[in-house]
Amino acid sequence: MADSLHNFFQALASARNQRELRLCFMDGVGEHFGVQRWGIYLLNEQSSHYIAVDVHGMPNVDTFVELYEKVGKDVDPVLRYVVKHHAPAHEEMVLPPGGWKQCELYQNCCAYYDHEHIMTGPIVGGGNLIGAVYFARVGHTPAFNHQNISDLSAVCTHLSACLATLGMRQTRLNSSVANRLTPREIQIAELVAQGLTNAEIGEKLWIQENSVKQALKRIFRKLEVVNRAEMVGRLRDAL
Repeated sequence: MADSLHNFFQALASARNQRELRLCFMDGVGEHFGVQRWGIYLLNEQSSHYIAVDVHGMPNVDTFVELYEKVGKDVDPVLRYVVKHHAPAHEEMVLPPGGWKQCELYQNCCAYYDHEHIMTGPIVGGGNLIGAVYFARVGHTPAFNHQNISDLSAVCTHLSACLATLGMRQTRLNSSVANRLTPREIQIAELVAQGLTNAEIGEKLWIQENSVKQALKRIFRKLEVVNRAEMVGRLRDAL
């Protein structure tokens, strides 16, 4: 496997939270797979709706996502394979020769964006599909091959493992740190992390500025920190 992919895996493993993991994936994966467009989607396990979407290289991203949700997702043969087998696939693996441009997904969605070849991989957790990564090649480009599928399988394995690790870390942190704070104190800490002043926090929460100051003193005492920066650092993953 190429050194670049090993370096990519190391970068994924160093992500401190889900947002950093998604950004790392988006920054490091496109060149390796020779694609012009790619994305990562994370799902709500209860409703199967997207909770996070990152897409690169796509004009009018919101329009595309809306169109795919409306007319593409239910007829996506590649996604259907991924959901069933929890394994990556591209269009030539699941359709007969020449079937891609005849299928509903291409005609109703992908043709508008010049997606000549697509590949999808699963992100799994707890035995369920919790997300997916998507790749598209546009124009006169070669189809995905067996090596691409093999590499994507490795990428999905690392993504799934990293998300599981982050989830366990988050659970431990929430129970050990966030449980020390009241819901209002957590809310104030989140606003501090966003860079708001005491006055701005008070205005946002409809409380007096002095109430914010007193709340911060209690938070500092509970977390055994002495200033706002230390508090945010202590709560970084939880926030």
